[in-house]
Amino acid sequence: QVQLVESGGGLVQAGDSLRLSCAVSTSIFSFTSMAWYRQAPGKQRELVATVSVNGVENYADSVKDRFIISRDNAKKTVYLQMNSLKPEDTAVYYCNVMDRRRLWNWGQGTQVTVSS
Repeated sequence: QVQLVESGGGLVQAGDSLRLSCAVSTSIFSFTSMAWYRQAPGKQRELVATVSVNGVENYADSVKDRFIISRDNAKKTVYLQMNSLKPEDTAVYYCNVMDRRRLWNWGQGTQVTVSS
C-alpha cells in the first residue's frame, strides 16, 4: 500500500511563499508521473500541477508563473514551491499520481491558509 505524506503547509499572508513536500513510499516513484491537487472548502478537488517522469511540468492557469513543481527521485519526494500566494490559494493540498484513473489512496494533505 503506497503511503503519501504531505507536509509544509501553514498560515501565511498574501504575497508570502511556502514549500510543500510529499514523501511517497513506493519503489516505482521514479517511474510515476506525479501531481499536486488541492481542495478548497465547499469545492471539488482540483489539479494544480504535474511533473512527468522526465521532469516535464504543467500547471493550472490559476497558479502558472507562481508555483513550481519538482521531484527528487532519490528521496522519493515531490515538492511544490508556492510563491506570491493569494487568499484563493487557501485549500488542503494533496499529492498523488498524475493519472486520475489510477489514483493511490489519498494522504492526509497539508492545510495552506492565506490571509489577505
